Amino acid sequence: MESGAVVDAKGMAGLAGAVASLTGLVDELAGVVNTSAEAVGRTDGHDPLHELSESCLDSLGIVARVEAATAAVKVRLLAEHSEAAAAMEAPAESAFESAAREMSIVAEVACTLTIGEGAASALLQDAHALTTSLPATLKAMEAGAISWRHAQIMVDETSGLDSAAAAALEAHFLDPEAPNAARGASAGELVPGRFRRKARAWRERHHPESLETRHVKSVSDRRMEYSPDRDGMAWVSVYLAADKACAIWNRTSALARGLQGPDEARTLPQLKADLAAKLLLGGATDLAGPGPSLKADVLVTVPILSLLGATDEPADLDNYGPIPASMARRLVTEGAGSFYRVLVDPRDGAPLELGRTNYRLTESLKRWLRMRDGKCTFPACSNHSQDNEADHLTAWEHGGATGISNLGQLCPKHHRLKHRTGWSPGTASKNEPPGWTSPSGRHYNAEQPDREPTIWPPGCLPGEASALEVLIVDYLAIS
Repeated sequence: MESGAVVDAKGMAGLAGAVASLTGLVDELAGVVNTSAEAVGRTDGHDPLHELSESCLDSLGIVARVEAATAAVKVRLLAEHSEAAAAMEAPAESAFESAAREMSIVAEVACTLTIGEGAASALLQDAHALTTSLPATLKAMEAGAISWRHAQIMVDETSGLDSAAAAALEAHFLDPEAPNAARGASAGELVPGRFRRKARAWRERHHPESLETRHVKSVSDRRMEYSPDRDGMAWVSVYLAADKACAIWNRTSALARGLQGPDEARTLPQLKADLAAKLLLGGATDLAGPGPSLKADVLVTVPILSLLGATDEPADLDNYGPIPASMARRLVTEGAGSFYRVLVDPRDGAPLELGRTNYRLTESLKRWLRMRDGKCTFPACSNHSQDNEADHLTAWEHGGATGISNLGQLCPKHHRLKHRTGWSPGTASKNEPPGWTSPSGRHYNAEQPDREPTIWPPGCLPGEASALEVLIVDYLAIS
């Protein structure tokens, strides 16, 4: 324990020095503002305001890494304190005594950090997981490659996994040399919400227990919950199967869009809430009124072998993630009008490219764009596909074609940003959305889906003659 404390003390001294240097830098940069205005019109190429802006951005990046390293030090200190406190006590004679000692440790940490005991308990649990089960995550946080929030998500998403599965999840997202490492933006380049979505999707597909089995267990937990809130408001939430939840959400969204217009003062979120209340309370059925089509298209991306029932490989539901194969088969075979089937190539998990020479996009091309991007392609934006606009990366008037490799999804806000500022998208491909470059010249990598080759049943690998392959060919021919 003593050696660990010495290491942490040195680390703390280094962090304190870094913070002191940054504080001095901020004071120095602030002084530049007072003298920069006089130099705005200079023609010698020296631009103090631009240099100030660049220095601030660089320093913000350093601060973020220092915050991550500080959080890593806190994790180690929490874990070592917990071990030391437990070691100083004689073995507990009962479960009650053991629980009391744990409460005492939690209370001490809570008082030291001036936080609630619930938060202190959660911190201690996260610290224990990071120092005992997630070494790569702790190392990445110490290096400033990921934030404390990313580390917490890693703890959450590895909960319930055995050591091998947890190590595989860590390697996928944190080791660029790992087999089938995550593509596109790294874990630390994704905002926490987007990283959680990708980590959860990967966990669902690689969990030791199949998604089919876990879904059957979870269906029995479906329920509705009610929670009062402030200002005369309250929350109502429903926990149910993903396909039903997604259908409800998209149907409500489509109805709400149908009500939008110049004479409608309510925002889209307000309309959704009002419509949901009317539907649940048995209100009028004619809720849409005049407006666009109310069709709520949802893409279901399903491996063909899974669709045929040869495997139970999960499918992917637009705006949700992996779903059980049985759920996907039901959505396809029952002919749900708002669900569109997308088959993927068994060799690499990606569909074929679609392209057109016309300026306007066909419906099939729009759906393929939604499937490739899944959201607005701007960094950190999570705006869902149905509210986004298809945009030519190279403008049509500048020779840009209307093919999937020259298209990207943008929400209305970031579409305006592209055309009114110096932000510009990079290149795309049939399977990869574009990254972005800021006015300062910094490049931000695109988030990319973690597609994987289809799972083939025994005896049906590509190149082997089998009745199943004949069935696949026949199925594709008539689809």
